[in-house]
Amino acid sequence: MIYTYEVNGLLVQTGDLICTTIGQVGFIAGELWLLLGKLVPGEVDHVAIYVGPAGRCVEAVPKGVITFDLEGNLWLAENMREQRQLVDRLIGVAYPLQAKAWSKAKKIKIRESVAAYCLAQVAANKRYNYNFFNTDTEAAFYCSQLVYQAYLPHSIDLNTGLGIPDIAGSHQIIFPQEIWSGCCHRRAAEDYNIAKIMLPII
Repeated sequence: MIYTYEVNGLLVQTGDLICTTIGQVGFIAGELWLLLGKLVPGEVDHVAIYVGPAGRCVEAVPKGVITFDLEGNLWLAENMREQRQLVDRLIGVAYPLQAKAWSKAKKIKIRESVAAYCLAQVAANKRYNYNFFNTDTEAAFYCSQLVYQAYLPHSIDLNTGLGIPDIAGSHQIIFPQEIWSGCCHRRAAEDYNIAKIMLPII
């Protein structure tokens, strides 16, 4: 089943990727997460997978691979902090299938498979992968590695190297920024309450 939802005016379907930056200015917990986010190169340093129904998503966070639920159609990280133990700010949505000239039926099958894979990792209580260089393991996951592994069987390699520094060993790590840079994406309006217009695909 393919689900559709809207967050901050951006449309998401099952398998699409919610891209964020860790931390928020204005309160202590958010400031601490902001400092941690600075360790990851690029504007985007976290990704979650929308699976549905309603606002259900999957992500890998330090406590493991989990599901969480968006409350309404706004990204309010503070309200989800108890579920996620994470505070972040929405950057936008990445669409790994957007540029693929595949049939609608094939895309639906991939979306369903990606969601099923991610939910299976939740059901298996997979832990967080602190070895960022070990992207081949399925015993544990970090956020972008989970997305990478979910799409890889469908000939979609999200290890693009785009948007990150070209330093020794960087090609082994799956960075959230390279997923954002390598996919068609839509950026969330800076102030959604004022600018509710969906920006064009980049």
